[in-house]
Amino acid sequence: MNARKAALLPSRIALIFLLSLLASGCGSLFFYPQKELYDNPIAKRFHPDDISFKSSDGITLHGWFFQSQKEPKATILVFHGNAQNLSTHVNSVLWLVKEGFNVFIFDYRGYGRSEGSPGIAGVNRDGAAALETALNLPCLQSMPVVVLGQSIGGAIAVYTVAHAPDKSRIAALVIDSTFASYRLIAREKLDSFWFTWPFQYLLSYLVGDSYSPVLWINKIAPVPVLILYGEKDAVVPDHHGRMLYDAASQPKESWMTPLPGHIMSFGVEEIRRKFVDYLCNKINK
Repeated sequence: MNARKAALLPSRIALIFLLSLLASGCGSLFFYPQKELYDNPIAKRFHPDDISFKSSDGITLHGWFFQSQKEPKATILVFHGNAQNLSTHVNSVLWLVKEGFNVFIFDYRGYGRSEGSPGIAGVNRDGAAALETALNLPCLQSMPVVVLGQSIGGAIAVYTVAHAPDKSRIAALVIDSTFASYRLIAREKLDSFWFTWPFQYLLSYLVGDSYSPVLWINKIAPVPVLILYGEKDAVVPDHHGRMLYDAASQPKESWMTPLPGHIMSFGVEEIRRKFVDYLCNKINK
């Protein structure tokens, strides 16, 4: 390869990357679904029930419902992160079943047994459908619901609760390791690669920002908001948690997790105990 071709190579790579983003609607930046459910012996011990429901555009979605091992205090609706599917993400919340909470976790379109393919608008439709399902399952009617979103699931959860037609049974919104803005996190990730760094602002403006949680979190009230974020999270840096807390309306709280890694809050036993106390306080008000 001559010097001129070598000099043009980074620009060509960036151009290919740009074209792929345009072709995919930028969804490839955010969604990494796995269709096959992983064999999960831990989840099997909790005997999940399969739940099927439809999104507003007719896409059939799949979820797992775990009945509390005690008299249930509430149902926790889980919005999981952007990779794999519910069969792996569920392990981070199964401990709540032992603490007296029902857990309802679902897959967005394109994940696991859910139909379709993911995109930002579509998964937000799915979030609304999941909340409606959690509020209207015959066995759960009149029971309070806690919405828990992890990573990108937190972004979807914020939009979902902000637009919920009836918030009276939503006891709390909890988001863990969630970015403040689709556009901002895209720019930060583009900034981290040498071949996209020169184009980070241009490429990030291809990412729609209208569903970003920082724009909607102030619409959650009167539902209480709890924001969990990691001090040493390399995937979603801690300034995103602070941005979301600043933008949220009261009542609100934020807890910082000292462990390194992404979505690590429930890896801290003290935070688990504090979280159960927090939920019981919000449910009993």
